Amino acid sequence: MNKIAVVYKSKYGSTKKYAQWIAEESKVDLFEHSQVDIKKLMEYDTIVYGGGLYASGIAGISVITKNYKALKDKRIIVFTVGLASTDRKEVFSPIIEKNFSKEMSDGIKFFHLRGGIDYKKLGFIHKSMMAMLKTVISKKDSQELSDDDRELLATYGKKVDFTDKSTLKPLLLFLEK
Repeated sequence: MNKIAVVYKSKYGSTKKYAQWIAEESKVDLFEHSQVDIKKLMEYDTIVYGGGLYASGIAGISVITKNYKALKDKRIIVFTVGLASTDRKEVFSPIIEKNFSKEMSDGIKFFHLRGGIDYKKLGFIHKSMMAMLKTVISKKDSQELSDDDRELLATYGKKVDFTDKSTLKPLLLFLEK
C-alpha cells in the first residue's frame, strides 16, 4: 500500500486550498509545513509538497531539499502556486534550477498551479514587490507585454482568484500511478 502525505506551506491561502483538494480527492494525510519533520516524512512512501512562489523561491521547500538524501527513494511530487500562467515553461524552469540540484529535479515530479492575490492582505514586503513589478511592467512597450503582464496591470490592486480544482487533474492522475 502506498502511504501518501500532502504537505504545504501557504501564506495567503491558495496553496492550502490546493493541498486540501488533493488530500480530499486522494483520501490521504494532510499536514501544514510546520507539522512535519524528516522523521514524520519517513513514514510515507509518497510525499506531495506544495508551496507558493515568492521571488523565484518556493515557500518552505527546504523540508524537501535539506532532507533529499533521506527522501530520495520515495516518490516526491512538488506543486508550486503562483500568479503566472502555468503554460509558460520559461517561467518555471529557472525556478526549478534555482531551488533544486540536478539530481533532485530528476527525481521529483513538478506541477505548477495558479493561485490568487488579494492586495489588501499582502504584507509590506510582498506589497512593495508587486508595486515594483507593476512599475517595471508599466514601462514596457505595449507590444512587449505578455498576457501575464497585461493581466497584472488590469487586476493590480484588486482581489483575484485563479485557483481551479480541475487543474489538479494531471497531478491526481500521476498520484494514482
